[in-house]
Amino acid sequence: MKIFAIGDLHLSVNNPKPMDIFGPQWDGYLDKIIAAWKQEVGEDDLVLLPGDFSWAMRLDDAKADFDIIKDLPGKKIIIRGNHDYWWSSISAVRGQLPKDVYAIQNDAMKFGDYIICGTRGWSVPEPNAEVKAEDEKIFKREVIRLDLTLQAAKKLQTNGEKIVCMMHYPPCNFKRQKSEFTKLIEQYGVSCVVFGHLHGYKKIETQFNIENVKYYLVSCDIVENKLTKIEV
Repeated sequence: MKIFAIGDLHLSVNNPKPMDIFGPQWDGYLDKIIAAWKQEVGEDDLVLLPGDFSWAMRLDDAKADFDIIKDLPGKKIIIRGNHDYWWSSISAVRGQLPKDVYAIQNDAMKFGDYIICGTRGWSVPEPNAEVKAEDEKIFKREVIRLDLTLQAAKKLQTNGEKIVCMMHYPPCNFKRQKSEFTKLIEQYGVSCVVFGHLHGYKKIETQFNIENVKYYLVSCDIVENKLTKIEV
């Protein structure tokens, strides 16, 4: 079983929102992703989708976007991003997902020798940046949610399975400094973290380490619309 990841697909079948207005890297991006997916992913592999999957506003409208990936190889695992407005309750989401598509929200699932967990996260302040009270409130809430998903992962870890954590927002700032997120990730013995959210940064590391944890940035435009193989 291999693990791949790609984030921020921003699909919009029912309410078209062309992404190529954001730059040439979005021109024909979905065809490139699908071609790479079919070439690299096997039926028993995992594909992690860390948020901003669909522009749909309602769950029913997101169904057409899921139809795009439902027959692609592998088991697809998603978390909610800041633009996934269609994502209602987790029970409602799971009730509408196609076969081999799984949703995680502050909990965890085991797939063979791997445990996948995840939560949305929030922006980590840059050094000396002024933080609004509302952002601080959301940040603290998201730290609690990360703790919950990691607790759930630990409960499933019965035979040394590797824990892979998905977040939508980067779990650290641009200076790669430790945060409340990375401290929890290290504390719970996570092997690697997959995240997205960032766009349009021409010179940015897509893989880096903080302590003994490997971090992967997988926003589709930044990784040239190719799936990233996650080494656990």
